[in-house]
Amino acid sequence: MALKVGRGAAAPPFIVMDVIAAANAAQAALPPGAAHVIRMEVGQPGTGAPAGAVAAVQAALGGGAAMGYTEALGRASLRARIARHSQEWYGIDIAPARVAVTMGASGAFPLAFLAAFNPGDRIAMAAPFYPPYVNILTALGMQPVLLPSGPATRFQPSIAMLEALDPLPDGLIVASPCNPAGTMLHPDELAAIAIWCDRHGVRLISDEIYHGLNYDVPLSSAAAFSKSAVVINSFSKYFSMTGWRIGWMVLPEDLLRPVECLAQNLFISAPHIAQIAAEAAFGCTTELQANVARYRRSRDLLLAALPAAGFPTPSPAEGAFYLYADVSARTNDSEDFCRRMLAEAGVAASPGVDFDRERGRGFIRFSYCGPEADMAEAAARLARWR
Repeated sequence: MALKVGRGAAAPPFIVMDVIAAANAAQAALPPGAAHVIRMEVGQPGTGAPAGAVAAVQAALGGGAAMGYTEALGRASLRARIARHSQEWYGIDIAPARVAVTMGASGAFPLAFLAAFNPGDRIAMAAPFYPPYVNILTALGMQPVLLPSGPATRFQPSIAMLEALDPLPDGLIVASPCNPAGTMLHPDELAAIAIWCDRHGVRLISDEIYHGLNYDVPLSSAAAFSKSAVVINSFSKYFSMTGWRIGWMVLPEDLLRPVECLAQNLFISAPHIAQIAAEAAFGCTTELQANVARYRRSRDLLLAALPAAGFPTPSPAEGAFYLYADVSARTNDSEDFCRRMLAEAGVAASPGVDFDRERGRGFIRFSYCGPEADMAEAAARLARWR
């Protein structure tokens, strides 16, 4: 007799992780001296943790600090430093008690979804979208509601899209800067959406993990406009600490205890050592801003080179480190296109179907956070590859 398989097993794959595996295999198969695979498939900064964060960890370990469980919502000193960061960057006074330290943003999403929603609830988001939004919601028995978006709204949701829904959703996820398009909700747009959500009883989840990686548009946080919004952030992108698995949330009062109880049971706490590194990373502004300048140079180079190579980008690259390229004139199968590009040009990128299962067949996403020399070489390879 066949055994039961849980409903969560129906969660779709995160295709970019399969691309990573394929790129690793392609690199391993190259003969000595061959040109290396250029990695543009994943949003992993080419730099490691900032020097000050590494030094703080070395000092803690050298001093014999015990790395045990912390409180479920994180070390008090880190929560206070995150609250001060909100004041420094956005001019928002956040009580440290409203901060929850998490196992990366990836650990924050299920905590937020479980605390704010019930199975069957409808949560809206723009399409294209970051795949784990849909995949986690699906695994939890919640219903993603996709809002097809495009260049007219910079691949972002609008109030008009929300008001066209019947019934209105229980929640809305926004991301600014967003993945995969790298576009932003401008401050007036984010404010209007936050106010609309409050008026209509729609819980706003604001993904702000790419904050700090903005080039032409000023940052704003949903916490400035709504006391009911859940803000999710991470040390992975601007702070260049992907493998440390450390992030945070700014929570409304009504979700504080629910998130704490969920975190106690699901994760116990974020890694103690990563929390030490994260707190120190706030003091590394000079190094981190140099990373941002490097991303800007790579962005500018690719924005100039890729359209001429047959990869037009129909949206402004306002933030993050992604370009969402339209390849519909060359293929209607972005997965196969990315496989061929890896095999023939040695450039790994993510197929658009990971971010939009219908219209994504004609798009691919490039990540430009790798070494600058690699980004220039990728542009040259793609110009030769047809």
